Amino acid sequence: MNDDFYRVVLGRRSVRRYLDRPVPKEILEHILTAAVWSPSAHNRQPWRFAVVTAPETRQRLATAMGTRLRADLTADHAPADVIEKDVSRSFSRISKSPALILVALSMADMDRYPDEKRSRNEYLMAVQSTAMAVQNLLLAAHAEGLGACWMCAPLFCPDVVSAELSLPTDWQPQALITLGYPAETKTSTRVELETRILWR
Repeated sequence: MNDDFYRVVLGRRSVRRYLDRPVPKEILEHILTAAVWSPSAHNRQPWRFAVVTAPETRQRLATAMGTRLRADLTADHAPADVIEKDVSRSFSRISKSPALILVALSMADMDRYPDEKRSRNEYLMAVQSTAMAVQNLLLAAHAEGLGACWMCAPLFCPDVVSAELSLPTDWQPQALITLGYPAETKTSTRVELETRILWR
């Protein structure tokens, strides 16, 4: 058994608070290199990444996403205090992260079909491929001594994210990864392995 590998896999946690310390570009490039070496359907590599390190861009993105979140929760008739708590938490996580990686997918190089069923499956393969790239990214970040957290928020406001980051029109936002040197220590648990497996 490769102890170093399992130490990385089992030690990774979702870290949401970071030191006020920039992440060197070389490290960001290392973890993105790990991301793009993940498997993908047809080897089409549908993942796309926008790296955000400028404080003003992080603030602008956090504000725009918070505005949409507030509108959505208001339309849901959520209590005012719940709305403000959620918006404040989201803004803090995004704006205070030393680095952000917006993860998107593009269908530009994926296969095309005339029927809805196969087209849907092709899209799901692109989503799965992109998710596998994110897992590589998260493990590489942990191996580099960084904390990171996967945020699904861009799925709820892809138009806002695309506009604020001036993304190409074929990029479909999937996730936002916050990154930085950890300012917290996290623990986690998992259910027993046997509750999630069938042996045949």
